[in-house]
Amino acid sequence: MNGYFQLITMPTTTGIKVFPPTDFGETLQYDDIKEYLDERSISYRPQVLNEAVTQATGELVVLNDNAAFPERESYRLTISRDHMEASAFFYAPSEGAEEMTPKEFIEDLAYRNIVFGIDSEAISNYFSDREYCKEIVVAKGSKTREGTNAKVDYTFKADLHAKPTMREDGSVDYFNLNIINHVHKGEQLAILTPEDPGDPGQNIYGEILNPHPVKALKLVPGKNTYLSEDGLVLYADADGHVTLKDGKVTVSNVIEFENVDVSTGNINYDGSVVVKGTVASGFSIKAGANIIVKGVVEGASLNAGSDIILERGINGMGKGEIKAGGNIVTKFIENSKVTAKGSVTSESILHSNVSSGTEINVSGKKGFIAGGRVTATDKITAKDLGSDMGATTIIEVGADPNIKVRIRELQKAVADSTKRLVTIKPTVESITKRLKTGGQLSPEQTRQAQQLITMNKVLVSQIEKNNKELEQLQQKLADSKDAYVVVEGTAYPGITIHIGDQQTTLKTESTYCRFELRDGYVKTGPI
Repeated sequence: MNGYFQLITMPTTTGIKVFPPTDFGETLQYDDIKEYLDERSISYRPQVLNEAVTQATGELVVLNDNAAFPERESYRLTISRDHMEASAFFYAPSEGAEEMTPKEFIEDLAYRNIVFGIDSEAISNYFSDREYCKEIVVAKGSKTREGTNAKVDYTFKADLHAKPTMREDGSVDYFNLNIINHVHKGEQLAILTPEDPGDPGQNIYGEILNPHPVKALKLVPGKNTYLSEDGLVLYADADGHVTLKDGKVTVSNVIEFENVDVSTGNINYDGSVVVKGTVASGFSIKAGANIIVKGVVEGASLNAGSDIILERGINGMGKGEIKAGGNIVTKFIENSKVTAKGSVTSESILHSNVSSGTEINVSGKKGFIAGGRVTATDKITAKDLGSDMGATTIIEVGADPNIKVRIRELQKAVADSTKRLVTIKPTVESITKRLKTGGQLSPEQTRQAQQLITMNKVLVSQIEKNNKELEQLQQKLADSKDAYVVVEGTAYPGITIHIGDQQTTLKTESTYCRFELRDGYVKTGPI
């Protein structure tokens, strides 16, 4: 219990008793008594009052020689600045004076407009077991719970900037800038956490305290996207790349660039790629679908799962390479390596290695193939082959050029396996013979024998498998007799024409002719 005081009124004097705290209660302060006496205009000598507070013996101390009226039990009410809390500091009644009732106190609070958060239990506890000169919280408002703005979490990099990285040697890597967000159908793109409006509070006067306004958001589906039923998750509705623009998420399977250079780095994309300008030397584009370039391709690398269309052409400068899973259409091909599973169409081919799984057509005003090696499975059509400058030009038709490459690989593999088999065969035969005659082998010899026997089986199996594939490919090569080469202008001396496994080198100029395989030889005839 805190220390407290009690006013003592007598016929001719007024006194006070100051009681000490008990059980670790708080000591009564001088100002607490001073405020009480000043409010009631009871005179006192400060020195006498201070001694009474300091000594706190519970003995009567006379304050003045004037009689005062008895004082009922009372209290001092303190309201916090934010009107969220009210506390009462109760004073003991004068000796023999009346005590306050709980009803009276509660009515007094109502008179003071304190109507919310009244702590009935704390009030009841006080009146059941009075503790004077102690702050008791009698009313407490409810705090406002502030809400939060809605937010959208994107599962992709919504703010992409081309930023080159430093290599270990200190040079700058402008080629791999990671500026494309690849997504697959059904993938989550964005997750919305709705706004939380918060909860209003209320002060002890019953005034509503509203939380601050919060910002609401919603997911806006763009092309090739869809929302979950509750509108909280956005999904991709197609494979492609995802972008965020003006708050809208869009998935597209065609991505466009002004140019492919240091501003973009290398491009690796599952859909189609369109380049409005040029593809700079040293950079690469890899697309799962088509590649369309409206400007010039320099010494760059292009790899498309489907078609490649070059509206201007490619000058590979000896290092450019384009490869298509479908057809290639281009204005010109210079100093490049070009491979297509489908056809290749161009106005000119100069000093390049060009390969087609079907046919190559070189038409237009120029329509020439000069220098390099040009290969097609079915046919090659051109206006002019070679040149009067004598550029080494090789024309091949009749089989998928990859078949010839594979045949050479298989022939080498069979030869290598056979050589190894010949090397270990005597040892294997010797071990087998020794075991059949009851001979014994040391543990180390047994281990080596098992390895050699296993290797022998593997080599035999590989040779059989490779020979079977080799036979099939050679048959395909033999069946290429229907392939041909058409020259709609001039075929110059020095060019070499391969059809299937036969070839010829032109000694004289030929015009408006067709080269085909007849009677086992490459022969020329009219178109």
